[in-house]
Amino acid sequence: MKKSILRITLVAVLCITCNQAFSQTTNISVIDSAATIEPKLKFGCGFGLNFLGGTNITLSPNLRYAISDKFNLGAGIQGSYTSIKDVQKTTTFGANIITEYIPTRKFTTLLEFAQLKVNNTRETPTGEVKDDFWESALFVGAGFNINNKITVGAKYNVLYDDDESVYTSPIIPFVNISF
Repeated sequence: MKKSILRITLVAVLCITCNQAFSQTTNISVIDSAATIEPKLKFGCGFGLNFLGGTNITLSPNLRYAISDKFNLGAGIQGSYTSIKDVQKTTTFGANIITEYIPTRKFTTLLEFAQLKVNNTRETPTGEVKDDFWESALFVGAGFNINNKITVGAKYNVLYDDDESVYTSPIIPFVNISF
């Protein structure tokens, strides 16, 4: 009887030891559903509205490609309408090339070249004067990233000429929303 209990105990210990020695472990990885991968291609749209002293409406959709986490390269089209009642009406259409450098998550710098076709009509005492010309603009700017989709900032037109520019100031505020 003692031998039977000893054998049963020995077999039980051996089974437990062998079971642990040959058991398999499974590693389970959980992917965080809140983690997202930023797309390489982003559609953005800049816009402007101003109704002080007249009407100014600007729309500039763009498409940017993320070369890396820090650099974006893109192109866009833009159009604007400006009107000062009984004084002047201006429409512009054109294209631009944009380069962005993002040194930190909250800060973006940009370099932008724009080529615009300008149609301008002014009222003078002798009648209407119409201008039709091309204008180039080279902007250097910076913006604050409110989140990864909205940037607010200002850009400076290096090629600004007070007498001949369609822009009223060399400094232009901007808002860009990316999708």
